[in-house]
Amino acid sequence: MATKRLTDTAVKQAKPQDKEYQLHAGDVPGLFLRVRPNGAKDWLYRYTINGERRKLALKGYPEVSLAQARIDAEKLRKQLAEGIDPQQDRKRREIEEKAQKAINESLPQTVRELFDQWQKIDLKPRIENGKRKGRKDGGEETRRKFEKDVLPEIGDIPPQAIRRAHVIQILDKVKERGAARIAGILLTDLRQMFAWAVEREYLETDPIAGMTRAKHGGMANERDRALSEPEIKQLSKALPKALGEIQQRAIWIMLATACRIGEIAGARWEHVDFEAATWLIPADNSKNGKPHTVSLSRFALEQFKALRGQAEHVAKESGKEVSTWAMPARHHNGCVCAKSLAKQVGDRQRGESKPMSRRSPLTDALVLPGGKWTPHDLRRTGATLMASLGVRPDVIEKCLNHTEQNKIQRIYQRAELRPEMAEAWRLLGERLELLMSSGDNVVTLKRGKVA
Repeated sequence: MATKRLTDTAVKQAKPQDKEYQLHAGDVPGLFLRVRPNGAKDWLYRYTINGERRKLALKGYPEVSLAQARIDAEKLRKQLAEGIDPQQDRKRREIEEKAQKAINESLPQTVRELFDQWQKIDLKPRIENGKRKGRKDGGEETRRKFEKDVLPEIGDIPPQAIRRAHVIQILDKVKERGAARIAGILLTDLRQMFAWAVEREYLETDPIAGMTRAKHGGMANERDRALSEPEIKQLSKALPKALGEIQQRAIWIMLATACRIGEIAGARWEHVDFEAATWLIPADNSKNGKPHTVSLSRFALEQFKALRGQAEHVAKESGKEVSTWAMPARHHNGCVCAKSLAKQVGDRQRGESKPMSRRSPLTDALVLPGGKWTPHDLRRTGATLMASLGVRPDVIEKCLNHTEQNKIQRIYQRAELRPEMAEAWRLLGERLELLMSSGDNVVTLKRGKVA
């Protein structure tokens, strides 16, 4: 006997009874309308799999119409034909959806949250597979730049909603204020952050993939500033009136050793051997992550001795132990910030510009004829002087603790060149001594090549 086809009118007019009952759809095997005593109506799908009868509750009526219920039942019938149990399939999908929801809730919801996770996980200094990873400052300088230019613009936007236009607008604003180099740095950091997010599946695609510093950012101009010998003489006369004792010694050490500003700022007394006249720059304080031993010339050694004497004097006056740092900070137990010396040098080259708030009024005390100079230019100056004294380029590179860019040469050319390096530093120190002691009418002579 044929089952009567269920109609929209019959579904709508089905009245509740004392007990739950079901109306078969008729033309769709397994589809039933269930009517509960409270009047609620919902759809059921009954089926048999592996000899076992089962039922699957579907959505209710009128949320799902009769026509839609027929479509849903037909999909379930096809699943059964493929050997898929609709009940088990639903449980699997519910588990997956629950897991995906948990993942989504743990994902960074804004660009600011994404940056926080990137800094915490990827920018922290660490060792992975024997290689240094992250950034020495843990990304604090990157945070400062982002807090200024990036996060105020897109910090509250979901990462998935970021478009290239957002980033271009940020970079354009930075370039408009004359900070093209900062725009380039921001673009590089943004690309690293979004690539990291894609790798961790926080994002499906990188919204700024393909953007280059050449087109959208600003490339830093390579500096070639090196102080001339007359400028070094002028600097020796200007420094005592322009900077404090510790800052003066740091400048002469940078000139005499060609070290980086961060290396002298982070120097510890335990790494200075006054008897052997050496200074060890440990791996965690060198740019390439490799320890570097500097042979101190007589001139450089005297600068360290002066710093040590200053440290002992301060300790005696304060009744405290001598600081472990060659350049201790004034207001905490760490070392002086490398940027503070750079700012002090810059403040004294502002010329006729007004002093910055709470900065030195000596705005022209360190102005030199060759133009503005920075502490890093002292490193270049030291290398330039070495070259003028006949020191071989490969020895200079060793003194600078540069990493050989050619991989083949880096692997096979492992000569330490310690004697040659010591001689190069000695020659540099003697030249600085001569420049500081000679009069304005004395011209120093160049040396031949050092073997």
